[in-house]
Amino acid sequence: MPDGLILFGRALWQFAEPITLVYILGATLLGVIIGALPGLTATMGVALMTTLTLRMSSSQAILVLICVYVGAIYGGSRTAILLNIPGTPANAASCLDGHALAKQGLAGRAIGISTTGSLMGTLIGIFFLALFTPILGDFALSFQSFEFFWLALFGVIISANLAGDDALKGWIAGFVGLFVTMIGQDGIHAYERFSFDNRDLAGGISLIPALVGAFGFAEVIGVMREVQHKAIVHSIDSVLPRFGDVFRYWRTIIRSGLIGTAIGIIPGVGEDIAAWASYAAAKRASKEADKFGKGSYEGLMAAETGDHACPPGAVIPALSLGVPGSAPAAVLLAAMIIHGIRPGPLIMVENPQFVYEVVVMMMFATFGIYFYGIFLVRPLISVLKLPRTVIMPIVFVLCVIGTYAIAQRLFDVYVMIFFGVFGYVLRERGYPMAPLVLGIVLGDLLDKNLRRGLVITDGSLVPFFTRPICVVMVTIILLTILLKIPAVSTAVARARASLFAGGAR
Repeated sequence: MPDGLILFGRALWQFAEPITLVYILGATLLGVIIGALPGLTATMGVALMTTLTLRMSSSQAILVLICVYVGAIYGGSRTAILLNIPGTPANAASCLDGHALAKQGLAGRAIGISTTGSLMGTLIGIFFLALFTPILGDFALSFQSFEFFWLALFGVIISANLAGDDALKGWIAGFVGLFVTMIGQDGIHAYERFSFDNRDLAGGISLIPALVGAFGFAEVIGVMREVQHKAIVHSIDSVLPRFGDVFRYWRTIIRSGLIGTAIGIIPGVGEDIAAWASYAAAKRASKEADKFGKGSYEGLMAAETGDHACPPGAVIPALSLGVPGSAPAAVLLAAMIIHGIRPGPLIMVENPQFVYEVVVMMMFATFGIYFYGIFLVRPLISVLKLPRTVIMPIVFVLCVIGTYAIAQRLFDVYVMIFFGVFGYVLRERGYPMAPLVLGIVLGDLLDKNLRRGLVITDGSLVPFFTRPICVVMVTIILLTILLKIPAVSTAVARARASLFAGGAR
């Protein structure tokens, strides 16, 4: 722990310069605006900004991306409260009570509650980020190619949780992402796969153009088809949070922070699930459960605390295992690799300072959203009045410029456009985009470790199923798949109901 405090102090000192404050305020504001505009997601914001930070130093670039990530999750609460439309999927649970409070003339107080919940949730997540990342990194040092193969596959399988009741669509999207990473030369022998004698395809599909297309251009297409709603901005009461609200619901804050962090650590689940799980847990434990959905301060606090505890939690496996916990964390992981940082089990050996730099970056981003949430409410609300016919063309131009700037290849622009149209069609058919992103990010990890493991064992699959950690991970994967089969899940639900009924008697 003393070594951790020393590294934390060095990280604070490293960012103690005026330019850092400029980056924090600018990137956080941009993230809040992205989140506040319905249809522009945190993943899209991080992916787009990754293309615009290539000339920065690694620390400055990651700082900007983290501020955009945290800011976008927070900014989505504005539209949830004022429009009853979540700015990002993470804020869907906030619509229930946030908009109900706004219709009662308490929009300002609702914004203050959401801001306080955002601050507390992120700080709880940051605490566990600093605590668990070194521990998980040390544990992961025992992983070899066999374990990393199953870990990558688990990240894709768990993405079925993002597909609602239709797990198959989540798996299809995830395996489509895995297939995308197989295009081009393999990472061990440089053998061309699925290139069809095309020189551009032989170089593989670059990660960032695919992500910008799936989350940027696809959003542009989708948002332009929707009707723009007007915000409830007749009057805004005081946004300063009341300390009574904070202390009254301290149990809810701690519970939601723990739930959000835990869900963030699980690959492929994400902030929206963290918000709903925190909301449901708060409702079950509340003495005012009847107020939930009708303007409950506790419900809004739980949702906002849960979804903001998730980003630090999602960064924990990204840093320590090289496996992102959410779609924005997947893009953040890709940005780290682009900037020469190698997340994974060796990070605490090769670059332990960076872990604590990320902790400090998260803290700065948290204070940035609190500043904007308290002091710049009315100017930020005016952003909601901007017509989409002005915003979306700008976003599209940035998608094209940012994609081309990575390698100055026109082919990357074509990739971005293809994945934009492809992603939009998939979304219209009910296929979630987050598993697709996780499949693209984890595909390289899965492919290389499968091939490396087979080389080590001279083609034998036995170690993949007999090593202790592999046995545990295979069991978890099989259980995850089985529980998503309707017949099995129904049988489990009936058995659980009968067990509880027997216990009640």
